[in-house]
Amino acid sequence: MSGHESEEMLARARAWRDDDPDETTRAELEELLARVDRGSPPAGDSGEADPDAAYTELADRFSGPLAFGTAGLRGALGAGPARMNRAVVIRAAAGLTAYLQQERRTAAPRVVIGFDARTNSETFAADTAAVVTGAGGTAMLLPRPLPTPVLAFAIGHLGADAGVMVTASHNPANDNGYKVYLGDGSQIVPPADERIAAHLERVERVRDVPRSDEGWTRLGEEVLEAYLDSVVAVVDPHTSREISLVHTALHGVGAEVIRSAFERAGFAAPVPVEEQQEPDPAFSTVTFPNPEEAGAMDAAFRLAGTTHPDAVIANDPDADRCAVAVPHAQGWRMLRGDEVGALLGQHLIQRGIDPEGERTVLARSIVSSRLLGAMANRAGLPAMETLTGFKWIGRVPGLAFGYEEALGYCVDPARVPDKDGVSAALLMAELLAGLRAESRTVDDLLDELACAHGVHATDAFSVRVSDVSQIAAILQRLIDAPPERIGGVPVRSVEDLQDPDDDLPGTPGLRFYLQDDTRVIVRPSGTEPKLKVYVEAIVGLSSPDELPDARAQARRRLDAVVDTMHELTSVG
Repeated sequence: MSGHESEEMLARARAWRDDDPDETTRAELEELLARVDRGSPPAGDSGEADPDAAYTELADRFSGPLAFGTAGLRGALGAGPARMNRAVVIRAAAGLTAYLQQERRTAAPRVVIGFDARTNSETFAADTAAVVTGAGGTAMLLPRPLPTPVLAFAIGHLGADAGVMVTASHNPANDNGYKVYLGDGSQIVPPADERIAAHLERVERVRDVPRSDEGWTRLGEEVLEAYLDSVVAVVDPHTSREISLVHTALHGVGAEVIRSAFERAGFAAPVPVEEQQEPDPAFSTVTFPNPEEAGAMDAAFRLAGTTHPDAVIANDPDADRCAVAVPHAQGWRMLRGDEVGALLGQHLIQRGIDPEGERTVLARSIVSSRLLGAMANRAGLPAMETLTGFKWIGRVPGLAFGYEEALGYCVDPARVPDKDGVSAALLMAELLAGLRAESRTVDDLLDELACAHGVHATDAFSVRVSDVSQIAAILQRLIDAPPERIGGVPVRSVEDLQDPDDDLPGTPGLRFYLQDDTRVIVRPSGTEPKLKVYVEAIVGLSSPDELPDARAQARRRLDAVVDTMHELTSVG
């Protein structure tokens, strides 16, 4: 960075500090600026390393604004435009309100606002309410920290024009985020995100944003009661309730709602993992509060080892995702998201989806298994493939069920057109109780699906990067020199997903199909600095006796492809 650029950055930092409404983040910037003033001068054009850690930290915080995209905002807490803080949130709320007023022609927008138990979540929610009210709108704040699906439900239930959920879902403890929904209850998609961002960028100073000290509504428990009533309607009241479960909320906001939903539906409440039951913004017993991460389920498995339940259920901290583990010879086996998606889809098909009804479509994201499509075809139901994320799945016309492999399931799209880890847990409990009543297991049902539609084996891995520009560099490398063979199998086709077509809008990523119909997708994560690689191998069989060999063959294909993709996506 040149001396002129350095002075510009320092000037922006001082201006941001002076405009920051929060004394904590204002003090952070004050300390960093003071350390820069006391330290060595920043490196110039010579390319020498910057010896001043404070300057480097400050430069990172002012490297650019936190991008407002289809996932809203998400990032580490701290001062500056590249962090999550009150100044950023107030700008975002002002941008959303201006968008609703000027482009949606809603002079007095009604916005419902939810928040989880992360650090500053309630503060960010209150700031949003103050901005909406200050602009002449009606702000409705959920009564306390609650799951994201309660907010998604409340939008339609209350007839709101938009919704905001303050959460970083399963991100690390020092992160927070800001998810935006429009009045249909679905997360925003282009061009709404771009238009909101444009309004956000017009906010020069936070002090100029009108904010009310009062006037918004703090909703009561009736909105949660209405959500619970809707969740209970997901399960058939005449099916078995004989099931025992262990549940972990992973220090999030799902424990109480899960317990209430299960009891209201006639199930015994799952046995909670006590040390992870209460909300804890530090997520003190896990490194990453994500059921997919190594170690996150250890406490639940220890409890299951003494209580011997039929299954273990886990929610992520904002309870919009649901993970399932079942007994295995070596202890407990986590079901892949694709397996849970297939199980729930088959359960709904068996319960009956009217092909002539309004909701008939089974949808999945492009990185999820093709098995759901095969099941839909067999049942005479339409299937659809969407881009990754429930911002796309939730708005599929005629949606009956949708899922993505990252543990997200929409089982009640009429009322919650978003992923919902509470209703998914209830429906899984109904499925498990039905299997138990028939002396069958989850593995038995997965075997039946494999025999009917072929083995659909999936795998995935991530490449974490220190600099997000490395992701674009890897993708460009694969575009410029696409592999001719992957895992020893010739590549049949390569598709740059950035190029839109009639079925899918453009999105960063590549899709490969091999001659044996193995599918490989490479794409950036939408929420974390990493590149993700998804692989699916399909092996057909003509009799149940061939199932062990078909699964072994599929595993060999996956392993070979994963090995090659590790090499092709390496950093550097």
